[in-house]
Amino acid sequence: MPIGDDVSHVEADLNSLESTRSAAAEIRGRLGRELPPLRCFAGNAGVQHTDDLTAGPEGFESTFMVNVLSNHVFVRALEDRITTGGRIVITASDVHFGDLRHNLGIVPAPVWKSPDVLARPRAFAAPETTAAGRTAYATSKLAVIHLVHEYARRLPAGVDVVAFNPAFVPGTDLARNAGALSRFAMRHVLPLLTRTPFATRPDDAGRHLADVVLGTRRAPTGSYVDRGHVARSSTESYDPAREHELWEAVERLTTGAPE
Repeated sequence: MPIGDDVSHVEADLNSLESTRSAAAEIRGRLGRELPPLRCFAGNAGVQHTDDLTAGPEGFESTFMVNVLSNHVFVRALEDRITTGGRIVITASDVHFGDLRHNLGIVPAPVWKSPDVLARPRAFAAPETTAAGRTAYATSKLAVIHLVHEYARRLPAGVDVVAFNPAFVPGTDLARNAGALSRFAMRHVLPLLTRTPFATRPDDAGRHLADVVLGTRRAPTGSYVDRGHVARSSTESYDPAREHELWEAVERLTTGAPE
């Protein structure tokens, strides 16, 4: 439906493969018909749950579905509709480093497993715990970077793809599924960390994201942008064999019938 003169929207439940596919197909159909050519795609949606038990209607673990699979559906549906010189940006996170320097021990390190295991609930020990939910989140963000590297190898020439790290952004609803104490801290205590290099204010994170999406921040395809500059992601994130395996898995999971 039109919103004003220059904005339109398509509703989608990113926790549902069917809904995400439908939305991607509708957007693809509108491009070149009622919408101008696509210059960029920003995959900025993300969730973090308080367990590793939450699943969408097709049985995919919700963190992996929203943070990884839904982005893949849109990238594959729209990649040949993006104009030459365009850019795909997917939001990653420095929690994928899994060390004290990048997350102060708040989020456990990622634990890589077969993508078919990561895509389903109970991938991690004690799946009913907050620690398992946070591990799922960190691992999904590592998967995002793996896929960005693989996209850079496979996408059409002239379309760049970049992973963007906004750093820790308190004051958002990322912790909306957490307990009352965690929600209070996220909204009222942790924003104090934005005075340090560890965290970013929401408006600053949005500005950095816009700079990357619009190409104001120069970044080669396949790169990792940490707020306002190109940086190296974790050593673990550079693994061509793992990236190829992940690509094949998400291709199968998003185009075939779920088990």
